[in-house]
Amino acid sequence: MSLLTNVMDHSLDDGYAEAAARRGETGRSGLPRTMRAKLGLALGLVLVAVVITVGAAEARISAPTLAKERGELIDRIETGNSNADELARSVDKLRGEVGEKQRQALEKHGGAKADLVALLSGANEVTGPGVKLVVDDAKGAAGGGGGPRESADFSDTGRVRDHDMQRVVNGLWESGAEAVSINGQRLTALSAIRAAGDAILVDNKPLAPPYTVLAVGDGQRLSTAFQNSADGQYLHVLQQNYDIRTSISAQDSLRLPAAPSLIVRTAEPIAGGSGKGDADTGKGTS
Repeated sequence: MSLLTNVMDHSLDDGYAEAAARRGETGRSGLPRTMRAKLGLALGLVLVAVVITVGAAEARISAPTLAKERGELIDRIETGNSNADELARSVDKLRGEVGEKQRQALEKHGGAKADLVALLSGANEVTGPGVKLVVDDAKGAAGGGGGPRESADFSDTGRVRDHDMQRVVNGLWESGAEAVSINGQRLTALSAIRAAGDAILVDNKPLAPPYTVLAVGDGQRLSTAFQNSADGQYLHVLQQNYDIRTSISAQDSLRLPAAPSLIVRTAEPIAGGSGKGDADTGKGTS
């Protein structure tokens, strides 16, 4: 009976019991937990290294392809720019030829008034004494308040606007200027000064400040007449109230280029000085 009781109480041998206890402490794998953590970290680092290595290899393989595509794109851009420059030169050459033929036609049919017609139409370059007027934006912030520029269209009163340049040019014409240009752009009877955003356009060509206005005429007299005119006073108000910078000086010699694109819409020669076409206000040269 005692043997049966002992077997029931001690069904597992002591050696097996000790082995089972050790397994519970170290885990089923038989390795300590710290060791398993280190192995897991090492495996993760190996996977990361493999991913980075594969990515670098793919990038290295695709780099020549990307460089080739980039080179082809650069070549296409350079070729396009070269073609555009060549076309621009061709256009300028053709414009020059057309302008020369138009000038010859003006001189041929202008009679005694050929020089005057060429001057007024901007067909020829002009040299002589005159006035140099420079108009520039204000250095600092624009001023506020009333004045000739108070409107919704002139929120930034420290900047020169197309309306200001229109008044300056018209004032010079009225004061006796024979020819006028802005930043090298010759003005004619058909020239337009407009705005496109913040830019001032003269015959659809944008100009950047400072705006240098050259006017051929009697230098000192032209300067005095302009400054005493209503438009000259307007420019003085802009300088005093809105810090717009201006300077005017008489010049002994100025050179104004011919109009870049002289277009003759209609032309009719005067026959025998009879004045034919004088009353025809819809015809003439431009």
